[in-house]
Amino acid sequence: MQVEMAGEPQHPGRESEDFAAATPEALVLLDGSGPPAGAESGCRHGTAWYVRRLGVHLLARLTDRADRTAAQCLADAIAETAALHGARCDLAHPDTPAATVVAVRRSGTALEYAVLGDSLLVLHPRAGEPRVVGGDQPFPAGELLRRQVREAAPGSPERAAALTRYALAVRAARNSGHGPWIAAALPRAAEHARTGTVPLAGLRGLAALSDGAGRYVDLLGLGGWPEALALMAGSGPGELLARVRAAEASDPRCERWPRGKVRDDATAVYARTP
Repeated sequence: MQVEMAGEPQHPGRESEDFAAATPEALVLLDGSGPPAGAESGCRHGTAWYVRRLGVHLLARLTDRADRTAAQCLADAIAETAALHGARCDLAHPDTPAATVVAVRRSGTALEYAVLGDSLLVLHPRAGEPRVVGGDQPFPAGELLRRQVREAAPGSPERAAALTRYALAVRAARNSGHGPWIAAALPRAAEHARTGTVPLAGLRGLAALSDGAGRYVDLLGLGGWPEALALMAGSGPGELLARVRAAEASDPRCERWPRGKVRDDATAVYARTP
């Protein structure tokens, strides 16, 4: 695979909690999930530390353990990263650092994938419509809270309070069977990843996006997935992120496009398949 990637933090000078890395045979993209602002996580390392360690371990497992499926590699990487925390971190804390995951590798004449959480894998076929994997874990109990966030004025105490309520509800439900599954400290979360294989012969390429980059289609409606893939294939993932940032900057009060955050960490990867 020929891989091109681009990433931007939520705000200049702020550490991104996204992570992407690749070899010619495999790629990973992770989007970190930390506690609400001002809340404790039980971890002395932080979300960015967790995401980078998990991403590196996952890429290593994908490339050196052909006997393990992509989901099993994710479970192994979660266990290995949990062991790095040490006794001073409370991994049972509901806000322990976590991440959504896209993992892809070439396996003979096929492409194997595992996707966990709301990051996206978009398959770019040689013919026909793109196929989107991920971002479809239902959390019905959170929909009312999400609307309350979007309806509150950006920067207002009401928006901050609604964001906190939503974040706490998600974290209480995740990895419990009553909400979304995400990579945190329990390897069994990998069992809930969307997995599959696709013949390479039918693929022009593929894209992996954190939800901050997926806004191009899902939230901002700047184009559909065919347009997003054509843009990344032709001008690179950086151009997609530039258009997302321009749209966000044109709507600083979240009036045209109601959203919980004006901006988010955004990472996009595009890989051309042989």
